Amino acid sequence: MARIWIIFSLILVFYGLLVVRLFYWQVMRSSQLRLEAASQYYVTFTLPAQRGAILASDGKPLVLNQSAYLAYAEPRKITDIPSFASQVSALLDLEKGDIQTSLSEPGRVWVPLAHKVEAARVSELKDLKLAGLGFEKEPRRMYPESSMAAHLVGFVGSDENGNDQGYFGIEGYYDRELGGKDGMLQLEKDVRGQPILVGETRRIEPEDGRSLVLWLDRTVERIVENRLLEGIATYGAKEGSVVVMDPKTGGIVAMAGVPSYDPGTFSLFDKDAYKNPLVAGTYEPGSTFKVLVMAMGVDRNVVTPTMMAEETGPVRVGEYFIRTWDDKYRGMISMTDVLVHSSNVGMVSVAKKLGREGMLRVIAGFGFGQSTGIDLQEEASSSVREDDAWGEIDLATASFGQGIAVSPIQMVRAVAAIANGGELVEPRVVKEIRDGAGKVVPIKPKKARSVISPASARVLTEMMIAAVDRGEAKWAKPKGYRIAGKTGTAQIPVAGHYDDKKTIASFVGFAPADDPKFVMLVTLREPTSSPWGSETAAPLFFTIAKDLFSYYGIAPQ
Repeated sequence: MARIWIIFSLILVFYGLLVVRLFYWQVMRSSQLRLEAASQYYVTFTLPAQRGAILASDGKPLVLNQSAYLAYAEPRKITDIPSFASQVSALLDLEKGDIQTSLSEPGRVWVPLAHKVEAARVSELKDLKLAGLGFEKEPRRMYPESSMAAHLVGFVGSDENGNDQGYFGIEGYYDRELGGKDGMLQLEKDVRGQPILVGETRRIEPEDGRSLVLWLDRTVERIVENRLLEGIATYGAKEGSVVVMDPKTGGIVAMAGVPSYDPGTFSLFDKDAYKNPLVAGTYEPGSTFKVLVMAMGVDRNVVTPTMMAEETGPVRVGEYFIRTWDDKYRGMISMTDVLVHSSNVGMVSVAKKLGREGMLRVIAGFGFGQSTGIDLQEEASSSVREDDAWGEIDLATASFGQGIAVSPIQMVRAVAAIANGGELVEPRVVKEIRDGAGKVVPIKPKKARSVISPASARVLTEMMIAAVDRGEAKWAKPKGYRIAGKTGTAQIPVAGHYDDKKTIASFVGFAPADDPKFVMLVTLREPTSSPWGSETAAPLFFTIAKDLFSYYGIAPQ
């Protein structure tokens, strides 16, 4: 009986393995086997899809396609390979020997010579009337505005198979939408591998990529880029960045970083230039972070604008002493004046009133340590330590923006929550998507959550207006406008300590304060004329703001 069961079990195992094997070949490998079988009888050509355009908010193109061609050769039609190689190499800027070697390889029926050849050069090649030389349409990306918004746009390069692929910025993030879907032409072939033109054919038309309309305003972008370059030169900074956002929708109106590059000739630039400093870079925000801590203090009713704080000297936290930035002490100081005079000592008192849980709420509530969700490829979420890793001194220094790393896009988004009444919005670059049939898909603004109440946001706005009107940068502010803002100066950590001579100067603010049209963050890395944000980033912010008031037709109040 046992022997019968063993035999029966072996039969079951055998048939089970047979079923699994049949399933593998007939189901799992069926597509691949069909392709392999088809390759024996058919020759397949790719019909490339047209990549979608990228348009500014006014519908003008930032990126579109330019007529270009793939130049190829059919060796069997060429009677004199050395002569062919000599004539073609001169116009395609290729080595004659390389062409000759490729064309002389046994069995080659089709040899690609050069990609993305301009139409004018193709015309010259056609004039040679060379047998065996052919061309296929292969559009290439064109950037009518040259390097404008390069970090935002990104560029198109090649993947490992030589196919177009978007990298960085919008081109990278929306590569699938922009790229579309290639088609296919399959022709029956003869024993020599040549297509039989009267044979069986199969054609799948390509699906062109969709076009993207951005929130970006070309005029604002041009203002920002020009003023940023001027500011870097004036203040002797190594690098700089500016982002302008609509605080109500999260739409990115302008974004610029220096150094930058030209997407049309990206290969000529160092790869470090491709990185967008506004979304992929992090920095310590310094005193600009104070407005967020103060906002949470107001919202939790632990401070009011008129509440007094003691500022009689350095404050002790554990074994450390925290001083004011200018080492001046004013005795008793109101919470509004804590922002006006950018008092580190006053901010430590706010942090103590908020407590550990309240300070952690500032960091998490305003979106730090999290992705903002911006639709750009290379966003880096700043690393924030685990809740239980924050010591007393860490929370104290975080109250004035030291010892915490944020990205510029996180910072401008957080301050936008004060500007718009307390809502943390998702920053967006693309406003709508259009397909070839004219269908428009709008991308609606997305709110992550409420961070503070509208009433608290109004209180903070007035405190930030006071910081501008009575603060260190009041001399640079445009007259007649209510601007809410805050300066920041953060020392750059080097090898485990802070370098007094190397700073990141910044200014963040929004205007007009009563109904904000824009929120803007300006950063300058290592300015040499002065290390202070009040003397570098703030005047640059106000210069750009003046231009924006003029452009938007906003009159002095």
